Amino acid sequence: MKRRVVWAGLVVIAIGLAAAMAIAVPRLPEKSGGPPTAKVVRGPLKLNVHATGELRAGRTVSMITPPVGGMLRIVRMVSTGNSVKAGDVVMEFDPADQLYALEQARTELAEAQQEIVKMKADREVQLAQDAVELLTARFDVRRAELDAMANEFISPIDAQKNVLSFEEAKRRLAQLEEDVKSRSATSTASLQVVKEKHNKASLAMQRAQQVIDSLVLKATVDGVVAAKENRDASGGMFFFGMVLPEYREGDSVWPGRPVIDLIEAGKMELRAKIDESDRTNLIEGQIADVSIDSLPGRTFKAKVGALSGQASRGSFFEPTASVSRLFDVIFQFETLDPQLRAGASARVFIEGKEVPNALHVPRQAVFDKNGKNHVFVRVGDRFEPRDVKVVQRTESRIGIEGVDEGMEIALIDPTAAARPSPAASTSSLPAGAK
Repeated sequence: MKRRVVWAGLVVIAIGLAAAMAIAVPRLPEKSGGPPTAKVVRGPLKLNVHATGELRAGRTVSMITPPVGGMLRIVRMVSTGNSVKAGDVVMEFDPADQLYALEQARTELAEAQQEIVKMKADREVQLAQDAVELLTARFDVRRAELDAMANEFISPIDAQKNVLSFEEAKRRLAQLEEDVKSRSATSTASLQVVKEKHNKASLAMQRAQQVIDSLVLKATVDGVVAAKENRDASGGMFFFGMVLPEYREGDSVWPGRPVIDLIEAGKMELRAKIDESDRTNLIEGQIADVSIDSLPGRTFKAKVGALSGQASRGSFFEPTASVSRLFDVIFQFETLDPQLRAGASARVFIEGKEVPNALHVPRQAVFDKNGKNHVFVRVGDRFEPRDVKVVQRTESRIGIEGVDEGMEIALIDPTAAARPSPAASTSSLPAGAK
């Protein structure tokens, strides 16, 4: 009896241990059933095209702070997104310093004009005085000459006096003539100096007026205003990821800084890169739906414009065989919205034509090797490669020729899955093997 109880206890313990091990040890996965597959389908194939691009302005006019020699303060400015016409005032700077310079130049000009009037009057007076002095000196010379002619009738002493008086009168006349010439040259030079001062003040006034006129910037074309980032707002410091504000009224700007970009109206376009396979699905004039990343929730209509005839490689570092050829395509907007900004990224959807009776498979089922396309078709319990011809492509499906409807094909390369990895082959060697 005791032996039966012991055996019964042992059986219960064994059952408990088996149950515990069943719960604690995870169940091993079942053997894989092979690579995922799909069927070759015959039916309508919609050749839609998806692409990404960037907004670009047909013409952009940059408005730059005029070179005035110092910082300027913006007192009037059209904000971003507003439309302007050619000739409209877009931006205006504070002209206080330039008005002061204009008044100073005007004062200097008036002072120079008065100096010229005074010098001309003084010159006329001096010329009259010189004429009188010259006339008197010539009279003195003539009188001394006449006195000297009577020397033979007078005493030698008086005759010698007359000769000395005649010589003195001639020296005085010669000196006076030299002094008149010197005063005339000095007066002319002084007048030229004042005239130069007048010209300098006149040029300064003209320049001040030109600078004042340049402080009012007007639109040269019809377009949309786009204010640029104020790089002076951070005090000259800048780091990666820093968000800078746009220029606005009241900001101070250094000369020569671009403040506003004027995007010409009606010239905004979208430039996108289209894969070579999708280019054949586009026709000039097709309608496209454009979604701007910076304007979520809005869709714009555009038309397919010029199709580039020259392709570019997708990446320089990828192997040549795997690099897709990309073509530039221009899209023209039907209506220009003021909120469209050059440089914004966009997504494009073009609804293409429908092929009614096409054989097509998932895009990942077609493999490219050495420039040839092939699929892996199930034959019994294995997959065999079969060359196919690609006739249409969409974002998710590929139209092909060379297979029959209903064939089962692999979605991954089964030869790559069956090929052992170096790590697996190394781990299978016995310990100590080399």
